[in-house]
Amino acid sequence: MKHLSYLSLCIAAWMMFACTSSRKETTMLNQSDYPAPPVAEMKPDTFKNFGQVRIDNYFWLKDKNNPAVIDYLNAENTYTDTVMASTKQLQQAIYDEILGRMKEDDESYPSFSDGYYYYSRTEKGKQYRTYCRKKGSLQASEEIIFDVNKMAENKSAFIFAGYSVSPDNSKAAYFYNETGSYAEFTMKVRDLASGDDIGFAIEGASSSAWSTDNKTLFYGVVDNTLRSYQIHRRQLDAPQSAVVYEEKDPKFSVYVSGDKNDQFIFISSGSSTTSEERFIPADQPLAAFNLFAPRVQDVDYSVYPHKEKFFIRYKDKENLNGKIYEAPFTGYEDKKTWKEFVPHNPDVRIEGLDILKDYVALEFRKNGLAEIELKPVAGGESKYITFPEPVYTASLGGNPEYDSTTVRYSYTSLNRPNTLYEYDIPTGESKVLKTQEIPSGFNPDDYIVERLWATAPDSVQVPMAIVYKKGLKKNGQNPALLYSYGSYGMSSDVFFSTSFYSLIDRGFIFAIAQIRGGSDLGEQWYEDGKLLKKKNTFTDFIACSEKLIADKYTSPHKLAAMGGSAGGLLMGAVANMRPDLYQTIVAQVPFVDVINTMLDDTLPLTTGEYEEWGDPNVQEYYDYMLSYSPYDNIKAQNYPNMLVTGGLNDSQVLFHEPTKYVAKLRAHKTDDNLLLLHINMDSGHGGATGRYDGIKDTAFEFSFILNRVGINE
Repeated sequence: MKHLSYLSLCIAAWMMFACTSSRKETTMLNQSDYPAPPVAEMKPDTFKNFGQVRIDNYFWLKDKNNPAVIDYLNAENTYTDTVMASTKQLQQAIYDEILGRMKEDDESYPSFSDGYYYYSRTEKGKQYRTYCRKKGSLQASEEIIFDVNKMAENKSAFIFAGYSVSPDNSKAAYFYNETGSYAEFTMKVRDLASGDDIGFAIEGASSSAWSTDNKTLFYGVVDNTLRSYQIHRRQLDAPQSAVVYEEKDPKFSVYVSGDKNDQFIFISSGSSTTSEERFIPADQPLAAFNLFAPRVQDVDYSVYPHKEKFFIRYKDKENLNGKIYEAPFTGYEDKKTWKEFVPHNPDVRIEGLDILKDYVALEFRKNGLAEIELKPVAGGESKYITFPEPVYTASLGGNPEYDSTTVRYSYTSLNRPNTLYEYDIPTGESKVLKTQEIPSGFNPDDYIVERLWATAPDSVQVPMAIVYKKGLKKNGQNPALLYSYGSYGMSSDVFFSTSFYSLIDRGFIFAIAQIRGGSDLGEQWYEDGKLLKKKNTFTDFIACSEKLIADKYTSPHKLAAMGGSAGGLLMGAVANMRPDLYQTIVAQVPFVDVINTMLDDTLPLTTGEYEEWGDPNVQEYYDYMLSYSPYDNIKAQNYPNMLVTGGLNDSQVLFHEPTKYVAKLRAHKTDDNLLLLHINMDSGHGGATGRYDGIKDTAFEFSFILNRVGINE
């Protein structure tokens, strides 16, 4: 299911590192070379929908309070450890390589906001970041705001999910959990002078915003399905809160936020297709919230305040890629007062914007690539930031200071480490602020980056970016790894991953497929990969796989595939549809039990997903989902080698999905290939929460892939 904001964290956790090593071909071992794998007991449960009967032999595995379920998970983990024991040396080698390419003692580039420079740092040997600030000058004494390493001491999992500083810089509301779940957080408030927590603690908090009185906090809370459904207002010393808004529609979630000028507090309520916003002046915390514009189905808008007007990012069925309006502070309720600031372009998707005093910074996506425009608020000629390479990712960083005439942006490609730039709008010049350092060395010119286009079954051209070591021969004998996601409109952008160079330097081609279901080629690209068009996501990925094989980059006995969460659904679907194309598949926390999950509206995030997958209570959607649901379409056939992962505390894709999936695969597959399940018994959707533990997970997965193609050094 949906990564939420975790998708970016999850991918970054295993794509930020690098390595080099030698290559040695060895004899592959198969399932029969190891002790027999665990066999889950079959306990048939019968389900009937629309006259159709489904029998689920493993439905019982969803209860983690059942000791028999925990015993089965432990048995699977033990079996996986036994099978992977022969790769321990390889895992250590990859771990060391990744570590060698990671700057362990590092510091983010400072960002200036409200009189302070904010930054964070990592220290060698420590799992988590330390968050700091300096007042007025980088030469000032350092204040440590949050030492996450201390906060995480003696915890098997810990996620620090960010903080929000009060307008007077004296306090910070912060979010964390000790479960490894990316959907359940505790919010506390810290006095930044003393370092002590003050006021109240909120379990299940989802967002926060400060009033300018510096003592009133607005915050969101989740219900039992982990949907953020209420916004509360509370003073720090008050015994209880007041509910200022409750979202009744289970498809909608609600969040609260402030703007960079501390002018307003916004309550944003939205589904995946529709939204509305309410606001009050930030210095009037007791005021009633004003509705900016009432919700209309399939109209999605967001409001960005300037000190003189509102800017509105707007999308509907006729303007899928979005447009931007400007509206006055007085009279905004009448849409006739709205003036078009950026028109809709069917070929260019609006990705984001940031408001400055004299400019609106705009990030666009055209033909799958980013463009950045600096458009004057008062009208006139825009400035553009251009990029030289054929395949890259650029992201607008904006500027927290409203009066600034500079913006930041980051740039990366498959063979270019991430670089942070600052662009001076009046002069049109960019300067490098920070470049990702690779301590063990890296030469981009040692590698080739290409953009390929695969032809889908409906003749649509699907882009794919690849990177490989110079000198590679296109003889069909090279190992390759194809990655994608393909859901929720989240684009599969190219990125520099030092970790994947552990594969690339051993002869692998690494490829990213920009399939439908993401927004890589615009919003229509997303629309064409959801609901009753979801199968385009899978056939696009298959087409990219066939392209790599047809052009002799690789072959079916050398091709691996990887995807996580909704990308794990992709892995399960293509494993059923075209198992002959892949030698190995790694499905990370995969959403594979589509029908059972989407029918259970008591589960986290389910009802809100209807606009992505469809409502299974409607037969048309039920039948369509059933036709591709990986768990329901397992059959007696050969499957690739597969590693399936999960987390016992996962709130997005509950642990039983990968568990049931593996149990059913074991009972049906007709091959002798390896099938392994690895469940993290301490964490959730993102796996291990510490950075060193995350590297171990990466080394484990890569060792499985390498071992399956006969590379063990």
